[in-house]
Amino acid sequence: MVPHEHYLSRGGPHPLRPTRQGPAPSRKPRPLRAAPRLRHLPLAPVVRAARARPVPPLPAKMAESGEALGTVPEHERILQEIESTDTACVGPTLRSVYDDQPNAHKKFMEKLDACIRNHDKEIEKMCNFHHQGFVDAITELLKVRADAEKLKVQVTDTNRRFQDAGKEVIVQTEDIIRCRIQQRNITTVVEKLQLCLPVLEMYSKLKEQMSMKRYYSALKTMEQLENVYFPRVSQYRFCQLMIDTLPKLRDDIKEISMSDLKDFLESIRKHSDKIGETAMKQAQQQKSFSVVLQKQNNVRFGKNMHVNNERILEEKNDVVLKHVLEEEAENEEEVLTVQDLVDFSPVYRCLHIYSALGDEETFENYYRKQRKKQARLVLQPQSSVHETVDGYRRYFTQIVGFFVVEDHILHVTQGLVTRAYTDELWNMALSKIIAVLRAHSSYCTDPDLVLELKNLIVIFADTLQGYGFPVNRLFDLLFEIRDQYNETLLKKWAGIFRDIFEEDNYSPIPIGSEEEYKVVISKFPFQDPDLEKQSFPKKFPMSQSVPLIYIQVKEFIYASLKFSESLHRSSTEIDDMLRKSTNLLLTRILSSCLLNLIRKPHIGLTELVQIIINTTHLEQACKYLEDFITNITNISQETVHTTRLYGLSTFKDARHAAEGEIYTKLNQKIDEFVQLADYDWTMAESDGRASGYLMDLINFLRSIFQVFTHLPGKVAQTACMSACQHLSTSLMQMLLDSELKQISMGAVQQFNLDVIQCELFASSEPVPGFQGDTLQLAFIDLRQLLDLFMVWDWSTYLADYGQPASKYLRVNPHTALTLLEKMKDTSKKNNIFSQFRKNDRDRQKLIETVVKQLRGLVTGMSQHM
Repeated sequence: MVPHEHYLSRGGPHPLRPTRQGPAPSRKPRPLRAAPRLRHLPLAPVVRAARARPVPPLPAKMAESGEALGTVPEHERILQEIESTDTACVGPTLRSVYDDQPNAHKKFMEKLDACIRNHDKEIEKMCNFHHQGFVDAITELLKVRADAEKLKVQVTDTNRRFQDAGKEVIVQTEDIIRCRIQQRNITTVVEKLQLCLPVLEMYSKLKEQMSMKRYYSALKTMEQLENVYFPRVSQYRFCQLMIDTLPKLRDDIKEISMSDLKDFLESIRKHSDKIGETAMKQAQQQKSFSVVLQKQNNVRFGKNMHVNNERILEEKNDVVLKHVLEEEAENEEEVLTVQDLVDFSPVYRCLHIYSALGDEETFENYYRKQRKKQARLVLQPQSSVHETVDGYRRYFTQIVGFFVVEDHILHVTQGLVTRAYTDELWNMALSKIIAVLRAHSSYCTDPDLVLELKNLIVIFADTLQGYGFPVNRLFDLLFEIRDQYNETLLKKWAGIFRDIFEEDNYSPIPIGSEEEYKVVISKFPFQDPDLEKQSFPKKFPMSQSVPLIYIQVKEFIYASLKFSESLHRSSTEIDDMLRKSTNLLLTRILSSCLLNLIRKPHIGLTELVQIIINTTHLEQACKYLEDFITNITNISQETVHTTRLYGLSTFKDARHAAEGEIYTKLNQKIDEFVQLADYDWTMAESDGRASGYLMDLINFLRSIFQVFTHLPGKVAQTACMSACQHLSTSLMQMLLDSELKQISMGAVQQFNLDVIQCELFASSEPVPGFQGDTLQLAFIDLRQLLDLFMVWDWSTYLADYGQPASKYLRVNPHTALTLLEKMKDTSKKNNIFSQFRKNDRDRQKLIETVVKQLRGLVTGMSQHM
């Protein structure tokens, strides 16, 4: 409360006195004089301004002359303007005072002081006029003083009582205010909490997602927090703390997802072989089912198939089809896919996470880089991969598993793996695979292993081709491996042929019953009506090796056909491959085995004869081999580009080699008998009978030539002629041997008896087919030479020498001279005791004369040569 003295001191209305409403009661004013207008103007500022400015001194002349009198009206005008003008505009007026005459300022000040004195007088008069009213007002004021004191006491008491009563109200009011403030604060807190709670809930959800490893959802939650929730509560400190934790959470998610990806990459590296094995197995089952169905249809419709082959193939296809159907039924319940074998969620999750983080390119580069490293590891085979088929299978399954995974990633993701990337990776892998197969397959010496490798490559190629990868280069590689396969087959069959030849007894196959006959006929296409008419027991002309060789050639064709299957080649190409490989078997392997067999020391003449017979029948069976290939490939032999079998030339060459070997061995046998000859070259007279060694030789030749009856006529005739010629040559060389120094006429007579036996043998026609005395001509040189010495017809020989009709046309002078000199030495030795006999002396002279003439003939022959 404000005391009333305050209002009195300030001159305001008394607080207890009622304020006068309306106009104040009029007092009768005292008469006033007319006041000038200056009372309305504040002159104090003007005076202060005028006095503050220094007054410039006036010129003396002007002060003295009184020329300033003309300025008085001007000063009055200025004073009037000052009184009537607003204070803010006095400046220009005062300036005019100083801009006038030099002594005008002093004049103006004097005029101004006079004006001020006049106004003071006016004010004094006015105050005197109002003084009585002021005295009356003070008197009235003193009268109310006592009442004011009373009122003051009452007011003070009322104020005290009012203050006492208001204390409780003030306390309650303060409580109310405090409650209102608390209520307002609570409302504010609730509002802020309602604003913050969604943020906290989302952050809690983020933590929960992180703990549950739902990282992609956590990233989406982070995006919502950053874009929607954090801007609402950005002024709070906890919001900033949360914002600061998000980058670390993102980094943690990156690391965790990358760790999961690494685990995934390691997992698929370990499971690649299982994935590839499953994929290859499914591809193989599908292909086997299709192939067997196709073959079964071909057999049922009978497309140019041989009756026996058709029956065998039909039974085989039924068994295979049943087996394939059983496998299909077993696997039909559960068909595993790559998703069943591998959990791809780490890849999807990591890809989504990096996409959400805007770092998808980094993830793609890392994934591709790691997969390329794994591809190089997968493509690097073990050093022992060529030793077993399991090594190759493991190698192929890992590669298939790798690319099956890449194909799956290509189709289920966008951008992580592109077709260009997989094509580049496949081309790199294909070059490496081909290089590895070329290097390691060269170590394979087992045709079964090469065939299994081929089947694995075909399944491998078909599997990857089903996933869209080009595999033409793999099938081109198979043609290279086919040549190697053929080489291994040839080596294997070379061993088979050698075993067959080693086990053969080289004698005609004996047949004791109809069943045995049918068994042989089923193995070898032999047709001989004369043999069929014969009664049992009987014999086939060929030995046991012939049907075995024929069967093995067919088995070779089957083995070669196995490699040609599934190569996506036409029947013409397959037919050409089969015929070429069969030709290699016949011309290289079988021909080589036959030649080696023929040249073996333990093979005798009987075996050689049987070999010639065998090659004859094998040569005749070549047309059946061509028919066999035709039935398999359905390619007619009349086709222009069909390759013919070279078996005819092969067996002809082998037969010629066997014939030559017969001639050689027969001559060797003759040489063995000739070496047994034990002539007494100085004997006086012959024994009267042929030598024992020669008779044994002739008996041997007779028995041998009886065996030759199964040979072609020309072969037997050539062998007989060659044997007689060689025998003749051997006997001639025996006479002309340089170690033989002397020979008697008795020895010549004994030798003549042996030659007579040879001529008798030749004339007995040991081999039919010779015309006349053709075989006896083999001994014509010996006969004429011996006749010349036996008859001692030198005059005729010397006279007819060189004449076509000469009786001793085949006697060479050098041969006659050599033999005659040996007989001359014998004659000289005998002449020691009979030199005085006239006949011996004449004979000696004749020999010397003939020797001289023969030497002349020899000298003439050497000069003409």
